[in-house]
Amino acid sequence: MDLDTFFVSCERLLDSSLNGKPVLVGGTSGRGVVAACSYEAREYGIHSAMPMRMAQMLCPEATVIRGNSGIYSKFSDAVTDIIKEAAPVYEKSSIDEFYMDVTGMDRFFGTYKWAQELRQKIVKETGLPISLGLSTSKTVAKVGTNEAKPNNHIDIPFGTEKPFLAPLAVKKIPMVGDQTYKMLLNMGIKYVKTVQEMPMELMDRVLGKNGIVLWKKAQGIDNSKVEPYQERKSISSSLTLEKDTIDVRQLKNILSSMAEKLTYYLRNGNKLTSCVTVTVRYSDFDTRTRQKRIPYTSLDHTLIKTTIDLFDQLYDRRVLVRLVGVRFSHLLSGTYQMNLFEDTAEMVNLYQAMDRIRNRYGQNAIRRVNTMGTRGIGQMANPFNGQPPIIPAHRRM
Repeated sequence: MDLDTFFVSCERLLDSSLNGKPVLVGGTSGRGVVAACSYEAREYGIHSAMPMRMAQMLCPEATVIRGNSGIYSKFSDAVTDIIKEAAPVYEKSSIDEFYMDVTGMDRFFGTYKWAQELRQKIVKETGLPISLGLSTSKTVAKVGTNEAKPNNHIDIPFGTEKPFLAPLAVKKIPMVGDQTYKMLLNMGIKYVKTVQEMPMELMDRVLGKNGIVLWKKAQGIDNSKVEPYQERKSISSSLTLEKDTIDVRQLKNILSSMAEKLTYYLRNGNKLTSCVTVTVRYSDFDTRTRQKRIPYTSLDHTLIKTTIDLFDQLYDRRVLVRLVGVRFSHLLSGTYQMNLFEDTAEMVNLYQAMDRIRNRYGQNAIRRVNTMGTRGIGQMANPFNGQPPIIPAHRRM
């Protein structure tokens, strides 16, 4: 199930005068970008991640809204609660997208009828339009949901997956991004049917392992399971110093390094935080904490600044410090798209490039200058990959 134009739909629930009009949600500054747009706006060629200035040139009469991630989170939670009560196993893959495994439920009642009734209940109780795709795998169900939009449903029964996918553009396979699509077009591959008819070995030679995965998805083969949803509430890191210190610069560099690594894992786990907490423990074991609520984000420059500001407020004693720590809480699922309300496309692209380098060469492959001298804060365990929610922290420096 996928909530249709989610941010726009939320805004329309709050202001019915937006119904039927082109609406843009995103950054309102000169270099802001579109986080979401209504179907009326898409008719002008507007799409998400487009510079807001260009979108306004294409559709000058569009209503532009900066967006409120806190409100969108509440609407998402309302939908999650309804699904939680009904579905035996569900996965919340993002703030507006859900997978459910209803295997075996057809013994008692038709799964398609059950899914339709659940969709209708969500629409009735929340007022949000949501589309549904039912099939034998996550890939086909997701493609089906996109084909069912807006606010509709589709069933792709067992044995009909390949015929359903065949006439669709190959870009509609979830893993096909812009670069892969261009490469496929250069090979003369425009539709899924072409991939279906190609030898798997050829796809392997051209795209490597991704080629094999793409070939299988084109056949409707996807054995990935629906992962039971468990919302992690917080991630944190702390460090007990080998030698107590009053070196404020050193302490700030350590906190910056912690925040930098934590934000990297937020982005890797498609998470956003809206609450930052800093802890300072003095040599006499007097422990003090201070926290601050902020707009949802997962970007270093915002979270590091907040962390340092909190430290400045906390460190008001000329006493040696033995421990410092950072915690990000009030987490929700979401990606860069949520940050587009306040950040520019250039900034988002920068962080994406940095994360690609870290994913390939390790967390410490690229760092801020002021964090390079910190020791004892090495590779951290991924808190969103089956690891404990608290990142291992009490390392001696």
